[in-house]
Amino acid sequence: MKLPKRGVRISCVAIVIASAIALAVSAGSSTGRAATHAMTPAVGASPHAKALGLVNGVDAEPHFSCQDNAGCYSPRQMRKAYGFDQLDVDGTGRTIVIVDAFQSPTIQQDLSLFDSQFGLPAGNLNIIAPDGLTPFDPNDDNQVGWSGEITLDVEWAHAIAPGATIDLVLAKSNQDQDILSATKYAVDNNLGDVISQSFGEGEICMDSAVLDAQHSLFQQATAKGITLLASSGDQGSAQPTCDGSDFFKSASTPASDPNVTGVGGTRLVADSSGTYESETTWNEFSTFGDAGGGGFSTVYGTPSYQHRLHLASRGVPDVSYNAAIIGGVLAVWSVPLGAPAFFRFGGTSAGSPQWAGLVADADQLKGGRIGLLNDRLYGWATSPTLESRLFHDITTGNNAFGSITGFDAVPGWDPATGVGSPKANTLVPMLAG
Repeated sequence: MKLPKRGVRISCVAIVIASAIALAVSAGSSTGRAATHAMTPAVGASPHAKALGLVNGVDAEPHFSCQDNAGCYSPRQMRKAYGFDQLDVDGTGRTIVIVDAFQSPTIQQDLSLFDSQFGLPAGNLNIIAPDGLTPFDPNDDNQVGWSGEITLDVEWAHAIAPGATIDLVLAKSNQDQDILSATKYAVDNNLGDVISQSFGEGEICMDSAVLDAQHSLFQQATAKGITLLASSGDQGSAQPTCDGSDFFKSASTPASDPNVTGVGGTRLVADSSGTYESETTWNEFSTFGDAGGGGFSTVYGTPSYQHRLHLASRGVPDVSYNAAIIGGVLAVWSVPLGAPAFFRFGGTSAGSPQWAGLVADADQLKGGRIGLLNDRLYGWATSPTLESRLFHDITTGNNAFGSITGFDAVPGWDPATGVGSPKANTLVPMLAG
């Protein structure tokens, strides 16, 4: 059956893309999993994009800052907050693969304007649709939501690794099989060094055969030295039920796959220059109905890199990054208003492409692929000295989602923020080494 989609709420000050869930669920199976299911952007059931004004030639850098009413960060501020400004690499010679669904017909133009407004080098963006490009329907809320996801992913991967090539691989829809097909094309053709996936769903909602095929594909990618990243979701410790009618406690796939580095959410506080001040677990449930995803897998056992944590099963996220809505990132997006406009984006979708940029920077420094991150990340996190050098350890807040109990951030790894957010100026050289 087709579940109703929530609409797009538009006002003069904000566009809030409500649920892009347009689930097509079969009559069920003996496993209790849906035979087909639509993945949704990992910015969650209510990805938020607030319109801040048209691109009109005003210099965006001083016009917007995290200190004004916009409550946002520019590329310069974000790069400084996490230490990227101290690196001498920019991802040159490496390729970031971004997997998304449908398309954004204005992405090339929007990326060019994003670069000119924020003083970034021109991007090298390739758009690949291995199963054909679905014609864009501006009246389809699901497609509009995905165009925003594409905008966020492409522009912010580029902001962190402006010298890297970006291969945007587009699935013909957000059905699981179509997402898997697009990802398979990227892996089979060895398109890039790192793959970013800003989408997810509850593990039990993916057909078991598709889940097995996805896991096998991720193993193949890891064997090729491809780094896999995925957002952990925006419903805190919960995920939408398989029919989209409610929420239940669950980890999100693909972030929960042991071959993937799951990226959770924090709320970053930095000053107007971008100087880092603090971070806490991202939880804006009371304001927007969103929080950073995290929890424990019901499919995968404890991977070797988490054995020392004595977990009962695979725990996510592995790492984290700023995902706040008030305190989100600036992007240029033309689709909703029919003209280029500045938007503030929030959600864990912001973290996966920026971590992909970090990986591209490390690959450039190494002169080759660094591959699976998790073994090293968890190994370093067990050393108090290394942990403090490489990560911002998040120790406050939790990812409860309404009445669904969440997980507290504590010293070291936790299922709210992982081992923490990156100190890129030290972490990138360590990964390259």
